[in-house]
Amino acid sequence: MREFPQSFAVAPLLGHLLVAGCVALPALSVAQTAPATDLGRIEIRSNRNNDTETRRESTAAKIVIGREEIEKQGDATLGEVLKRLPGVTIGGAPGRGGAIRMRGLGGGYTQILMDGERVPPGFSIDSLTPEQVERIEILRAPTAETGARAIAGTINIVLREGQKANPDDLKITRTQERGEGSTQVNWVHNIQTEPLAGTFTLSAMDQKRPEVNHTVSEADPGDDVRIRDIESVGRRQAIHANARLQWRGEQGKSLTLTPFLIHSEYEALGTIRSSQMLGATPALTDAANTRNRSTYSMGRLNGQWAQRLSADDRLELRFGVGQSQYDYRFDQTGASTPLLLNTFETQNFVDRSYTLNGKWTHAMANGHQVVSGLELEGVRRVEEANAAVSEDGGDLQARTFRWAAYTQDEFKINANWSAHSGLRYESIVTEGTNEQGFKSNHSSVWTPLLHAVWKPDANKRDQVRMSLTRSYKTPTLYNLVARYVPSREPNSPTRPDRVGNPDLRPELATGIDVSFERYLATGGVLSANVFRRNISDLIRYSTALNASTNKWVSTPINVGDAVTQGLELDAKFRLDQAWPEALPIDIRSNMSFFHSKVLQVPGPDNRLDQQPSMTANFGGDYRVRSMPLTLGGNFNWNPDYDTRRSEQQWAYQGSKRVVDVYGLWKLSANTGIRLTVSNLTPRDYVTGTRYIGNAVSETARTHTSNWRMVQLRLEMKI
Repeated sequence: MREFPQSFAVAPLLGHLLVAGCVALPALSVAQTAPATDLGRIEIRSNRNNDTETRRESTAAKIVIGREEIEKQGDATLGEVLKRLPGVTIGGAPGRGGAIRMRGLGGGYTQILMDGERVPPGFSIDSLTPEQVERIEILRAPTAETGARAIAGTINIVLREGQKANPDDLKITRTQERGEGSTQVNWVHNIQTEPLAGTFTLSAMDQKRPEVNHTVSEADPGDDVRIRDIESVGRRQAIHANARLQWRGEQGKSLTLTPFLIHSEYEALGTIRSSQMLGATPALTDAANTRNRSTYSMGRLNGQWAQRLSADDRLELRFGVGQSQYDYRFDQTGASTPLLLNTFETQNFVDRSYTLNGKWTHAMANGHQVVSGLELEGVRRVEEANAAVSEDGGDLQARTFRWAAYTQDEFKINANWSAHSGLRYESIVTEGTNEQGFKSNHSSVWTPLLHAVWKPDANKRDQVRMSLTRSYKTPTLYNLVARYVPSREPNSPTRPDRVGNPDLRPELATGIDVSFERYLATGGVLSANVFRRNISDLIRYSTALNASTNKWVSTPINVGDAVTQGLELDAKFRLDQAWPEALPIDIRSNMSFFHSKVLQVPGPDNRLDQQPSMTANFGGDYRVRSMPLTLGGNFNWNPDYDTRRSEQQWAYQGSKRVVDVYGLWKLSANTGIRLTVSNLTPRDYVTGTRYIGNAVSETARTHTSNWRMVQLRLEMKI
């Protein structure tokens, strides 16, 4: 195994702290009380304990985050919840949302599921509100049933489940950010009628958000310096509605329907100011007005029929059908020099998708549970696009068809060992037609998977997990058949045109995971996990000068092999259980260290795209005993780093240090007021690119502003 970077030098210290916590917590003493009448064994568990037990009993490595933890911080978006989970990072500036990543790996390496199904095209998980989610499941290694397109891991979002005995939840939120106000209303209704059970969730928002970017580009030869400032205020009005309706019949029959609707409208008005200095030549300046408008709508219906065929056999059939539509237009007007162009861009697409899955579960007399299944999925996209800065804009029609078959066996070997093995085959065909003609790509992958759990002492709560898996990442539709897209700005190595590549092959990864877990009798958990992935046929965008057009063009290619490895630490416990004289603060913290190399790219910094060297979260919650007040907060940190993407290209990602705090005052058992301050100490988020080669040198660095967000929420159970 390759050596870890110098940042791993702190790992032994963290390991000592972890072990010290593991040794100290079981030794906690409980105060003795006067004898009482023996009522037999009584066991009381919170939701958090149930989530921890689900994690402990799973043969595949799984972390479960339930409602209690999801709603604890009072987050406005699901992305804010996810960023605090072990090994999870969010791309982009703090508080602005972005791609969800596990283990620091870029888009496509993390499989995102919703209710166990792949999310529909064009849908962003970050658009969900925490009130719509029942629990979050994180699988660090793939399984045959959940799918192997998960080199980094899988995040499964389970939507709210109805509880007849529970009252409705109503939350009204008002947010301020740089003087701009936003309002959000969330309502969760538990269906009380018979024979249906379920829940209905409605979220509506009217959000205003400022955006400020400052970019400086320097090029040589020519001693060319360009400065660009972009400022705008965007307004998003959206409504989300989803429901889970369940009917239960006799002999294990059940039908579950999950309709989901989204409609969102966005408009941003802004300005762009640009200046250019060429050596001693007087600066040239220009300004333009911008208008950005978009509408997104999605409707989807998922269903599941389950029936027990016998005492040992169960059949599940799942289906899903949906459509999403996106309309976008960008206008730039008022420019008077070649620095900025009077132009417009449009993009309009319709996605139609369907899924059909069947799963058969068979319990065997010797303790084996065999699960086998077949999956079908189809997506069709029709897109019309125009880029007026060039005649190369065009239309796109594409479709993707996927089918998969799998089988897996979960069994208990003895009191100390249990195992989970599986085999999956998946085939994907992508075809499309754009202005360059018909393009087609077909890939298929066999993925064997093996998981095991070892308990050194069957009567204790310590266990070791091991996984040996094969996983993969497929090229996206746009990687394969994307139309030629010219740069909105003057073409250069750091502002290239873009085009797809239909000859891409999927990335394949062989992975190993080993983790130690200690489940505390008081409900906490301490864990340490190491992993490694050997990746072949890595896909990466490469920029080169097209000799026929004399333009810089970025296109995805298979560049070669890569390796990534890491250490992940996770701890949840109550502070006074480790140190009796401490306050009863619920501690939730995690720290992860990552290291990677792209073998065909010279070092240093030849890491995988957008993978920091580490990420850390330190948080706590304290309920004040003398008053109905709960206080808490979290510190999230990602250090800055450079990435060498090729011999000529580099990218830079600035550090993130985000502090979130909250206070919840309970006015009554059913009513509370929550004050949350997100991004308490805002600082600019810095990104950059650099190109050196072919007698050209160019760098660009962008500062994206972000601000403190103050949120006041009324929470009621009605």
